[in-house]
Amino acid sequence: MLADMPTAQPASAPDAASDIPEVASVLRTSVMRMRRRLANERHPDNDLSLGSMAVLGALYANDEMTLGALAGRERVQPPSMTRMVNFLEEGGYVVRRQGETDRRQVLVSITDEGRRTVRKDRLSRDAWLAQQLVDLDADELAALRTAASIMERIATS
Repeated sequence: MLADMPTAQPASAPDAASDIPEVASVLRTSVMRMRRRLANERHPDNDLSLGSMAVLGALYANDEMTLGALAGRERVQPPSMTRMVNFLEEGGYVVRRQGETDRRQVLVSITDEGRRTVRKDRLSRDAWLAQQLVDLDADELAALRTAASIMERIATS
């Protein structure tokens, strides 16, 4: 008897692959707007560029990295990274030293001032973002948590 019953089917089943260009466009626009907005919510005492903050963030997470690894991570040429590290070193945010086994290798590490700068900046932006999330319901927050995980995977691929 159940076999004779019609089943409810959408008029045309969605094709996930055909949605990809539209999702990519909407996601790109949303991410760019969020990035600009978060950049505007930086700590008022912070006058470092976003690129400099990205380098400090990488060192905050990894303690010490080579110039080459920093350049690769930030997708810049080594001479550009050298200039940025020079600037950060002059400001007291990082220190560099020669590698112990390979004297040609330059290791860069974050200073206490660099750590304070990263923490203050993150706290400022996190506070703004948390305030924006206050009115979301549990399902929306769960969706954002899932989306954030997916976006991190895409960004680091």
